[in-house]
Amino acid sequence: MLEPFGEDIWLVDGDPVRMLGIPFETRMTVVRLASGGLWLHSPVAASPERIASVEALGPVAHVVAPNKFHHLFVGPWLDRFPGARAWAGPGLAERVTHLPWTHELGDSPPADWAAEIDQLVFGGTTILPESVFFHRPSASLIVTDIVQNHRPEKNSRFWRLGKKLNGILAPDGGCPRDWRLTVRDRDTARAARDRMLAWPFERVVLSHGACLTDDAHAHIERAFRWLDR
Repeated sequence: MLEPFGEDIWLVDGDPVRMLGIPFETRMTVVRLASGGLWLHSPVAASPERIASVEALGPVAHVVAPNKFHHLFVGPWLDRFPGARAWAGPGLAERVTHLPWTHELGDSPPADWAAEIDQLVFGGTTILPESVFFHRPSASLIVTDIVQNHRPEKNSRFWRLGKKLNGILAPDGGCPRDWRLTVRDRDTARAARDRMLAWPFERVVLSHGACLTDDAHAHIERAFRWLDR
């Protein structure tokens, strides 16, 4: 159930979900912190097998929902690990009030993981700002919806065409064109992009589609060039 992705980081592929009828692959990232506690990013459905595989790594300390849409499976993980802290991405706590959020993610990492994971808020949009992370030990950038790379073999011909037109079909995935249209404050978005690109990441974990392991930094640079036009 767990796929190693580097030092103290694992990936868990979840079940496909649909939003507005569009099929999305899902992926959770698990990081083991120096404290021994686990950091769960963008939780997938909490099946008994997934729970067992995560428990084998250590106790869950943090459950992270990085934006307004990636909260669907937070509740079951918190039910199983009631001692975990629940972290809400920008604007999520106001939108989803039934979950027991304990903290809101900011533009810098909390002391809980600052030594190992850096973070920022990719803003410039009121529709879908997102918390983005850099895991230093594995040199991994972790993003959720602002970059996607959907695998053709996981989609029908209809959805392959639609996702290609939206700029999110592998191997040439990038920032969804519909999301780009929501970015009205380009100065804020460019500042977040430049700060993100300053991180020395060598690979990229994506919640939707194939992760990036070859020329990952250059791929992300290309994905955000539209901000300079």
